[in-house]
Amino acid sequence: MIIANRLRTTNRAEYILYMWQVEDLLRSFHFDLDHLREHYLANFQLDDAVRRQTEQWYEDLARMMVEEGIRERGHLQIVRNALNDLGDMHRRLLASEKFPYYKGMYYKVLPYIVELRAKNAASPGAQDASGEDELETLFNALYGTLLLRLQHREVTPETRKAMQDISTLLGQLSDYYLKDREEPLEL
Repeated sequence: MIIANRLRTTNRAEYILYMWQVEDLLRSFHFDLDHLREHYLANFQLDDAVRRQTEQWYEDLARMMVEEGIRERGHLQIVRNALNDLGDMHRRLLASEKFPYYKGMYYKVLPYIVELRAKNAASPGAQDASGEDELETLFNALYGTLLLRLQHREVTPETRKAMQDISTLLGQLSDYYLKDREEPLEL
């Protein structure tokens, strides 16, 4: 909760990735909040008020996930909204002639998007990614790499380079998004 609140206002890209982790955490505990409290939240040194707020936050998220029908897969509507907001900013930046640096970063990662979608389409049992937004493809790549690292699995130098380029683009997009919210950018 504390991290999510901070990231929501400081880095929307990191907020989205963090919330995907929280969703997977709740799934890994099978939405058993007592088990989550005992085996996860108990590891944090929180005062009573913050502990109660944090437990309530996880409980609310778990309830929303069940109500939204995303127990097995998918993302909360609030997280999809954050991704959609970034997508809108992404499209506005690309349509503008005032942000050539951003366009350059985008064209640098565009081959990765094509490659990722081709790999997904070719993998057995793959879900159709044709309707997947470009940003979602990039977030899925970052999140997948994060999971590989957490599992202590090898990440090739080529993948590390691609993820660095993708992170740079998404970080810049997040910065523009936050600046636009403070004072609308002249696009």
